[in-house]
Amino acid sequence: MMFRIGIISDTHGLLRPEAERGLTGVDHIIHAGDIGRPEIVDALRRIAPVTAIRGNVDNGEWAREYPDTKLVRLAGKSIYVLHDLKTLKADPGAGIDVIVSGHSHVPKIDT
Repeated sequence: MMFRIGIISDTHGLLRPEAERGLTGVDHIIHAGDIGRPEIVDALRRIAPVTAIRGNVDNGEWAREYPDTKLVRLAGKSIYVLHDLKTLKADPGAGIDVIVSGHSHVPKIDT
């Protein structure tokens, strides 16, 4: 059985319909920060369970519930989530299978 993880970041308070369509059918969603407002995570939770972290624009009382980074285990993989890859302090060789970051607004996969 395949476990699908949807990754999104930098919504800045706007969840576009095409993003919602792209996440349809995933088993879990990771939001890598710059959520913008709490209603975004609420909308994502209607699609699938969500792991979200705080980005540099996420401030105010609502954002306090989100950590700056999060290590989550999904589908047997250890996934480290942070907003700005330049702030990475974790050792990628220390049992981390995948690092997910946002901030740059540029989709990229490095191996």
